[in-house]
Amino acid sequence: MNFIETRGNDGIKPEEVTFSEAILSPSASFGGLYVPKELPFLEENFIQNHIDKSYKELAYNILKAFKIDIDDEEINKALDLYDNFDEASNPCPVVKVKDDLFVHEQYHGPTRAFKDMALQPFGSILSSIAKKRDEHYLILAATSGDTGPAALNTFKNKENIQVACLYPDGGTSDVQRLQMVCEDGDNLKVLGIHGNFDDAQSALKNLLSSESFKKELEDDGIKLSAANSVNFGRIIFQIIYHFWSYIQLLKQEEITFGEKIYLVVPSGNFGNVLGGFYAQEMGVPVEKLLVASNENNILTEWINTGIYDIRDKDLKLTKSPAMDILKSSNIERVIYSLYGAKRTKEFFDDLNEKKIFKMTEEETKKLQKYFAAINSDDKYGAKIIKDFLDDGYLMDPHTATCLKAYEELKEKELKTVIYSTAEWTKFSPTVLNALHKNNISYADKEALETISKEYNAKQPDSIKKLFTAKVNHDLVIDKNDIEKEIVKFIRNN
Repeated sequence: MNFIETRGNDGIKPEEVTFSEAILSPSASFGGLYVPKELPFLEENFIQNHIDKSYKELAYNILKAFKIDIDDEEINKALDLYDNFDEASNPCPVVKVKDDLFVHEQYHGPTRAFKDMALQPFGSILSSIAKKRDEHYLILAATSGDTGPAALNTFKNKENIQVACLYPDGGTSDVQRLQMVCEDGDNLKVLGIHGNFDDAQSALKNLLSSESFKKELEDDGIKLSAANSVNFGRIIFQIIYHFWSYIQLLKQEEITFGEKIYLVVPSGNFGNVLGGFYAQEMGVPVEKLLVASNENNILTEWINTGIYDIRDKDLKLTKSPAMDILKSSNIERVIYSLYGAKRTKEFFDDLNEKKIFKMTEEETKKLQKYFAAINSDDKYGAKIIKDFLDDGYLMDPHTATCLKAYEELKEKELKTVIYSTAEWTKFSPTVLNALHKNNISYADKEALETISKEYNAKQPDSIKKLFTAKVNHDLVIDKNDIEKEIVKFIRNN
């Protein structure tokens, strides 16, 4: 299967590329993204045939349906990394918390966040391609908190790979920051920047499209790629677990085949819910995708009005920081799927030049056939965390945003799956504030120990060890110095 570009072709880049080419060089014409030329549709017997299969078997068969140009040996080697999760055959369990409500726990991997589900196998595949081609790559990652630790973990000490990771200083939890700055791989560079995630992501996109930067790297024999969800190598693995949601409800005899379900996804950069959109298009019976936002409610406004307007928006720092985003990269792939390349380019030219684009009423209605959206605030999230732990279930602040969608957006009495994208340990001060109903400024270590003791909640060893680990990356820079620091890292490494 080949991949094409969301904004059309510029006459310079190839009109179509293979999967391996798309993930090695993810920047498409006119600043666009790569998407599959067509999505495979998986018949109902595909889902039914996987009810008693492992997650790895499901993942393998979905990847094969895409006909990606990766050898079976490399695919299986990548998928074997799920053996390092808490439960190898079920790396992302679907847990019942109410009669019609289920939590898809995506945080059982090495860095305790959902990004492991995609980045663990993706990193293995990308590095194997680089080694096979005898090519050397710089992988760029911009993070609001979870992509960074997962990318650094998966690429650590991989041959032919170097990684530069950008994070907003003060814009992540302490645990997320420690997971990055304490990494000790010789091929890793972590840079805090004065700014927010949008600044980090904009810097990444600018570097990916900068011919002068690419030329500077090429002079050192290095090519450029990315670990963010601008790379379809991330997205393809994010499709799989939405199939798993449906299969698990079938296996638990909570639904019968063909019965539709709601999927509720906490959304910032829109990659996770994009995976749900693709899964729906490939045959998963989804009634609607419910998008949960925090006070940075740009996605809610867009889906509800058809207008994407960041002209007067300032990014708000919230207690669900991984969703503190105003420029959501992956809405572009949905827009391309619904309206085509010409319209996609028009929208994003407007967004880049005027900081706003407007869809027609007809276009907005088409979007709303697939998506509904709502946002909540930190006060609501705190109440949800407390209410659910009172009933025996401990969740993080991002998961808590999903409950507003569950409560207010459902139009039918259907089973609902919400996605828990991070373990409570990543945001323990916020969780403790919610449980104690206060605003005390807790240190992460204190909050972790208090919750563990008072609520009998387990801390993974990987989290405990962070507080005695050596800090190897303490540089915080202005965003204008990013390119200079990365070049220095490449040449000193």
